[in-house]
Amino acid sequence: MNKKVTDEWLYTISPKKSAINLNFKEIWYYRDLLLLFVKRDVITIYKQTILGPLWYFIQPLFTSVIFTLVFNNIADIKTGEGVPSFLFNLAGITSWNYFSACLTGTSDTFKQNQGIFGKVYFPRVIMPMSTVLSNLIKFGIQLLVFISFYIYFVFFTETAYNTTISIAIVWLPLTILIMALLGLGLGMMISSMTTKYRDLNFLVGFGVQLLMYGSAVMYPISLIQDKVTQGVLPDWVGNLIEYNPMTTVIELFRHMTLGVGEFSFFNLLYATIVSIVVFILGLIVFNRTEKQFIDTV
Repeated sequence: MNKKVTDEWLYTISPKKSAINLNFKEIWYYRDLLLLFVKRDVITIYKQTILGPLWYFIQPLFTSVIFTLVFNNIADIKTGEGVPSFLFNLAGITSWNYFSACLTGTSDTFKQNQGIFGKVYFPRVIMPMSTVLSNLIKFGIQLLVFISFYIYFVFFTETAYNTTISIAIVWLPLTILIMALLGLGLGMMISSMTTKYRDLNFLVGFGVQLLMYGSAVMYPISLIQDKVTQGVLPDWVGNLIEYNPMTTVIELFRHMTLGVGEFSFFNLLYATIVSIVVFILGLIVFNRTEKQFIDTV
């Protein structure tokens, strides 16, 4: 008697996928690969450097010192009564660095991994996700640096600083999620477009630097509002900065940790919605490019 044998396939690999396709079950199945990529990103990036992981500490500290000298001491930008300028800048840089690292790290996904993408199958979205997770570790390290300097300024200096941790600290996980979704969504869009338009590789670094100046990293949003009221800046510039989702995130982070800056539930809701929309658009573009990128990269 012949027995009919049927094979049950775990997955069917096909270029025909829906526009919004984020198979969490498949991603969970490849979780070991995801963790392997995260480990690779954390370990190998500074493998042959002299200072190694110390760059995690050096970059935000040196940037904060430069910002304090240039913007606060020379340009005389006020950071708030009783708030150390160095801590003000370090708070902005700490939150900005995570977003910018996610954006720049995922913006070259297809080009950097074309070799492995063309040889073996795995969910391609794992690669940009690993970049976001590995940068989360770096963000945690830099957050510890910020906390260390916060403790030093508040408890071990003779100057009485007026810094308080706000109850809004409960929104910290949401702000991290907003930064991750924004960086991941924009990065996937740029990565998809660089398969055809290589010029974008040169514009990413320049564009991220310009975006930093439009995200209230080294100045309070109240300064921009005052300049608009005085007629120094046009209204469209003030609106562009104020409605930048990263401005909301950075202002909220300062409000949570230093007790300065503006906090609005409307702005937080706006930034959350924008980050979700950007992520979905990035995922759509990424999934469409995934089908044919190997022919153009």
